[in-house]
Amino acid sequence: MRAALLRAQLETALGERASSPFTDVEKRVWECVPSGIPTLDTSIGGLPRGAIVELVGAPSSGRTSLALTILSTLIQHDEVCALVDGTDAFDPESGAAAGIDMRRLLWVRCRNLDQVLRSTDLLLQGGGFGAVALDLSDLPQQAVRGVPLAVWFRFQRVLENTPTVLLLLGRESAAKSAATVVLRANLRKASWNGLHSAPTHGLLLAHTHLDVEVLRIRHSQCRFPKVHHDVRLYSCS
Repeated sequence: MRAALLRAQLETALGERASSPFTDVEKRVWECVPSGIPTLDTSIGGLPRGAIVELVGAPSSGRTSLALTILSTLIQHDEVCALVDGTDAFDPESGAAAGIDMRRLLWVRCRNLDQVLRSTDLLLQGGGFGAVALDLSDLPQQAVRGVPLAVWFRFQRVLENTPTVLLLLGRESAAKSAATVVLRANLRKASWNGLHSAPTHGLLLAHTHLDVEVLRIRHSQCRFPKVHHDVRLYSCS
């Protein structure tokens, strides 16, 4: 009873400054979009709009390949996306090889965490994106861990009634409980193109075979906690 009374008092005090401050995520009706990974979509029902989706994993785990697949899928459905590049490390040729129409991707090149968070805030407030991908992978991990949880909840509040998916790429979960979905990528196998006698530095990475593990999900039931995904990067012809 006291909890209900306190909730009512807080909602009254917040008034117009916060819309539905105590939204029950378990009762929320989610609109989902395909990730471009059929096994993952079968498992979790697609990616929820208006939510934070984290893609985590060690270096070379395949998390960037997952993000590029998702961005490519949304762009192919006539949506415009944005990439906030934490350390100006994105390779446009890799994006094009993943099927991304670079004319429909806004690439924001940053140098530090402060620029990343400010840029993301502006993009989410401006709206109009199918997805905003925020790459924290190569930033100092101690700095990323030091971002207050309130920042991620504020982003989640901005997203809540929009069609935008906020993709967070990192070595570990940064948004914690503010994230609706957390996926961990693990590289299972890599396939290379080129002559067997060629030196390794002369080969092209052709395919990656990933395990994608569902660590957290709030928008639907999870049918399979781990799925496989094959990413084709270059033509074998």
